[in-house]
Amino acid sequence: MSDAVDGFLAKRFGMTSQLGAYLDPLADKVLIVSIYISLGILDVLPRWLVILVVSRDLLIVGGVILSWVVGKPVGVKPHPCQRRTPPRSWCWSGWCWPRSAFNFDAGWTLTAIVVAVTGLTLLSVAFYLRRLVRHMGSNGVH
Repeated sequence: MSDAVDGFLAKRFGMTSQLGAYLDPLADKVLIVSIYISLGILDVLPRWLVILVVSRDLLIVGGVILSWVVGKPVGVKPHPCQRRTPPRSWCWSGWCWPRSAFNFDAGWTLTAIVVAVTGLTLLSVAFYLRRLVRHMGSNGVH
């Protein structure tokens, strides 16, 4: 919620900055990674899914750092599909915590959510890799 309020206020009052453009997605990634690691430690999520999500975020951060190192900094503008990933992850984890706390059987819904998160994560990896490869092969800064 604070992320949404922060984004709204920054845009509404013209208080955006280049630093904020980098820190906001980084804060989202730190939050998502900590949620997934916590859910993995509690055995609420399969460990392979935790590794997949954390690896995706490390890949993204590593790609941005690599682009800076080689002198072709990539912009930090997510694809519309990727922009919706943090809210989905927060809703998903919000469903997992009470399920774990009250120890009820989620049945097919857990399987459906794991499949959806896996698919969205793999799609996100494909978008980021495609964008990074195209950017690194181009002549300009994107």
